[in-house]
Formats: sequence, structure tokens, C-alpha cells
Amino acid sequence: MTGEVTLMKGNEAVALAAIRYGCDGYFGYPITPQSEVLETLEAEMPWETTGMVVLQAESEVAAINMVYGGAATGKAVMTSSSSPGISLKQEGISYIAAARLPALILNVMRGGPGLGTIQPSQADYFQATKGGGHGDYHLIVLAPSSVQEMVDFVALGFDLSFKYLTPAMILADGIVGQMMEKVVLPPQRPRRTDEEVKKQCPWAATGRTGLRKRNVVTSLEMEPALMEVNNHKLQAVYHEIEQNETRWEAVGVEDADYLIVAFGSVARICEKAREQAAKKGIKTGIFRPITLWPFPKEELLKAAQGKKGILVVELNAGQMIEDVRLAVHDSLPVEHFGRLGGIIPSPSEIVDALQEKLI
Repeated sequence: MTGEVTLMKGNEAVALAAIRYGCDGYFGYPITPQSEVLETLEAEMPWETTGMVVLQAESEVAAINMVYGGAATGKAVMTSSSSPGISLKQEGISYIAAARLPALILNVMRGGPGLGTIQPSQADYFQATKGGGHGDYHLIVLAPSSVQEMVDFVALGFDLSFKYLTPAMILADGIVGQMMEKVVLPPQRPRRTDEEVKKQCPWAATGRTGLRKRNVVTSLEMEPALMEVNNHKLQAVYHEIEQNETRWEAVGVEDADYLIVAFGSVARICEKAREQAAKKGIKTGIFRPITLWPFPKEELLKAAQGKKGILVVELNAGQMIEDVRLAVHDSLPVEHFGRLGGIIPSPSEIVDALQEKLI
């Protein structure tokens, strides 16, 4: 139903958005705090309504390789996990990226390193944006700050992934995955027929007929010169993505003396901090990167013009701050404030940090 409004968790919203997108298959494994994705899909039983395959694999490694296989046939397939589970999927993600295949991956971050805690974190920023697996590759990384964006980024992630034939990741912190909000669900899209898949994805393993005309999908190349050619092709695609697909949100930036840069749920906490800072006579603006890769560096540099300083707020020890500093070229002070171990900063703590570090 178009415009259907309902109240649900972020994880539940992703599951319903995947069904309504016309997703062909989901392969996952339970891990807190994202287990509701698989649980919701199992409860909805889309295999009876849309034909979507939903499978709990025997492990995270098995799940990502099932995604690899499904993507190789041109199908819209996805997986989800949380931080340690995403670590286990990294080899398969690297294979998918090298094979130039579309796939959607959801990471609902928890505290680490190691098994860590089931509390929310943003400490997988490096893993997602710098290529957590091996080799020179990137993922398109979308960072939602609301349950509605969890819904919207399913379609956006799939569409960008098929457009550029590269995996996309929704990088959500545990707050967004677990909190409940009203969302507008999109209308149901029909799943593509096999003939439509063959037409739209001529590169796919099932995109041609006849034994001698079948496509071979692989990330393996034994000849160094050809491997270099393949890598140059990948880098050309990444350059195109950087030129065309940066997304961001700026609030109150024009009249601000100071800039707060944050992503995900933390950006929402920073909105309240901005209100509290205004009562103290401190003019702040908020810059929220929506694509963590490609990072909106040119837009951030423009927003930083004339500012006295930048405070980067994250649920980690300082990861996005590296991209912020690269973006502004040391043109102004850039400081970091972060909480670790699943502790969520209060707006007043952010204001105190702003005063202590920059004013």
C-alpha cells in the first residue's frame, strides 16, 4: 500500500523494505543487535507471497558465499549481521567486489573489538569505508540516522549496487537498529522475472544460453598484467561513484561559528546539543555525512569555510575524524569527542566537549 505508515524497529523496517523492493534472496545468521532482520523475514514468510528466498545459513561465512552465488546470477540478494559477523564475511565481500557484482549488506554495529558488547557503537567505520577485506576495493556505504532511512536505504543501496556493479553497505549503529519510529513503507515492487534478469544483467552467470556461451563470474586472475587491468577498471568505477554519489545533510551551517560533524544516530543527539549551545551563545551547525564512502569531502570543505573549528562526534575512539581532517586540509582546528563501550553521549556532554576543545 502506498504511503502505509507503521511503527517498528529499524531492523524490522529493513526486512519489510527488502520484501517490498522485490529482493530475491536473504542469507543471514543471527547476532545481536540485528537478529530481528532474520526473525521478521521468517515471520513474514515472503517465499509464499513474492517468492523471496529466506535462509538462515550455518555460519556468517556460508551466508556471504550464498550472497556471492546469488549475485553472480543477477539476482537482488542481501545479508545482514553485526560487527564480529561482518568481520567473518570480509573475505566473501572482497570476492564480490572483485567479481563486480551487486549485493546489499547491512551492518548493525555493536561495541568491540572482539566480541565486545551488544551495546551500540560506530567503531566499524574503518572496516566499512577503508575496505575491511583484502585488496584495493570500496563499498558504497550509507549511514542512516532514522528508521525511515533504514527503509529508504534498502532501495537506494540495491539501486546503486546494480548501477555500478559493486556491493553496497548500510552501516547502522545499534541505536538505529533497535529504536522504534513511525515509517512510511514503500509499495510492493514485483520481483524481476528470469527473462528480465537476463536482459538487465547480461554479465550474469545465467545471462546467456548455450554451454559455450555461459558467462564465468570470478575474482580470480592468474596473469598479473590482466589483474592490473581489472584493478584499473575497479578504480575507474570508484572514481565515477565519488564524482556522482556523495550524499550529506547540513543544518544551520551558514550562520555557525563552529561545525559539528557526526553520522548515524549521533547526529540526532548533536541536534539537541546545537540547541543547548545556542542558549549559551555558541553558534553551531551540523554536517552529517550520509555516504561514508564516498565521503562528501568537497561539501564538507565548503561548509567549513569561515568556521573557527570542527568537533567530530562518534561512538568510537576517532575514525571518521581522519576523513574530516583530510577534507579540510588543516585549514582549521579539528577535535574529536567520542564515547566507547556502548555509552551514549548526552547533548550536554557534547556542548562541554565543544567548549573545552575549541572555545
